[in-house]
Amino acid sequence: MNAEVRHIKTSAEATLADVFAAAQPLLPGDAAIAAARRAAFDTFAATGLPHRRIEAWKYTDLRALMRDAQPLAGPPDTVAKTRAQDAGAIVAAAGCRKLVVVDGTFAPDLSDLTGLEAGLFVGSLARALASGEAWVGAYLGKVFPTQDPALALNTALMGDGVVIRVAADVVPERPLHVAFVTTGDKPTAMFVRSLVVVERGGRAMLIETHEGPGRVPYQVNTALELAIGDDAQVEHIRINQDGTDALHLATLLANLGARAKLDDFSFTTGAAIARNQLFVRFAGEGATASLRGASLLADRQHADDTLVVDHVAARCESRELFKSVLDGEARSVFQGRITVRPQAQQTDARMMTRALLLSEAAEADAKPELEIFADDVQCGHGATTGALDEEAKFYLMARGIPAKEAEALLVQSFVGEAIDAISHEAIKQALTSATTDWLQERR
Repeated sequence: MNAEVRHIKTSAEATLADVFAAAQPLLPGDAAIAAARRAAFDTFAATGLPHRRIEAWKYTDLRALMRDAQPLAGPPDTVAKTRAQDAGAIVAAAGCRKLVVVDGTFAPDLSDLTGLEAGLFVGSLARALASGEAWVGAYLGKVFPTQDPALALNTALMGDGVVIRVAADVVPERPLHVAFVTTGDKPTAMFVRSLVVVERGGRAMLIETHEGPGRVPYQVNTALELAIGDDAQVEHIRINQDGTDALHLATLLANLGARAKLDDFSFTTGAAIARNQLFVRFAGEGATASLRGASLLADRQHADDTLVVDHVAARCESRELFKSVLDGEARSVFQGRITVRPQAQQTDARMMTRALLLSEAAEADAKPELEIFADDVQCGHGATTGALDEEAKFYLMARGIPAKEAEALLVQSFVGEAIDAISHEAIKQALTSATTDWLQERR
């Protein structure tokens, strides 16, 4: 006789079940979307919050880290919108078209929607779901299907977000900046879903900034689906400056057509617990992707970069470079898996992660993986962890540079390798300045 093993819900899991039951009738979308929400929550409920026995989450045990689930944030009021007016100031000098999401709700009155180029559509996900927008339904949930529990929870509870469509051969004049801001002084939770479709030959630069108040344990679960058509190009930059007590789960799902190009960079200095996960599929021949990241962590921050790169088509190229700088008792996690399918001959894939430890109590975990089922490929991975180069530091100090400034120069050089590949000079300078600010706070 086999004993039935039942999953015992934690307090957070029980609250999430209650939140879904109460919110389900009020969430936007038709019967098909409602069914997808129900199926997604069932997928989540089957295992609950991911934990260390789930391989992809072994270093970020969310069941242990997430003690409570917060109530859903309500629509932003006048006070919230006033607080959100300066959101995304870090890239203010870049001349972007700013789109603002306040407490998980798209705010058109705070967004720059005037003079949209022909072939560029920007709107609210909630409104698109409520009106049954056909092109949104054609892509939502289909860009990179996965059973990831964090994404399943996002699908079940997604309320609003931004939908963007760049028509064939259209190139917006300005970068598109989506500023996500949490404004409340009480703990809340936001489940935000965005969709960006760049059709054949189109090009776009997309910037996300995430920020919120310090010492407020709010929770963000955000997902972006990115469909890049044949011969299209997207540069995506994601900046996490969330509050000191925030929990932030972010998922990027990308599908690349033939000869498509994706340049993705994530920059993390915020949140107590952050997980940035990328699912990228090379669906068309000759596609290329550069996936990079830099994390600057202090105190007891925990940041996790997890990649799943799926080479389905032949003659594609991917490069992954992730760097982390850790001080205090901070912990960084890097997990990267590159899969090369049997038909994906002549794949060229390289993955590297490097961690720089500034204190003896800091910890860096790395787990790069390759799964290769084709025989005509060039693939490799590597990982390094270490302290500052004392010889290089001594060299600088011998030339009259104080010890702290010497350390700062070495850290800036270490992080700069990942930042320097950004094409937009103003954004590159903004992130370089943010690195300098972080180092000054460390002193």
